[in-house]
Amino acid sequence: MQFRESQAIYLQIADYVCEKILLKEWKVEERIPSVRELAVQLEVNPNTVMRTYEFLQQQEIIHNQRGIGYFVSPTAIKNAQTYRKNDFVEKDLPQVFRTMFLLGMDPEELKPRFEKFKKQHFA
Repeated sequence: MQFRESQAIYLQIADYVCEKILLKEWKVEERIPSVRELAVQLEVNPNTVMRTYEFLQQQEIIHNQRGIGYFVSPTAIKNAQTYRKNDFVEKDLPQVFRTMFLLGMDPEELKPRFEKFKKQHFA
């Protein structure tokens, strides 16, 4: 995983976990990698992953079953979508809008490209 300096590493890992859930690679009520396993996989400090898991528990995206491990919450997909959507709208969309404005683009111009993207990647 390539980390960006513009965002805290634990939040980038949270985005990674949410993506795994939203792509249904990690299914509802399925056990996810332990703190140590994910830390080794991503080559980060286990404390960073622990901070990520605590954050995701607060968002009700994952939950801990004491002595067993962490699991994808029943409401994970809805909660992950809400979390990622809010993050996108607050952080990324203003820059996209600025660029579109500077280039004289209309949002309708993007619709065919978005449909093509969906067909190519998620059909």
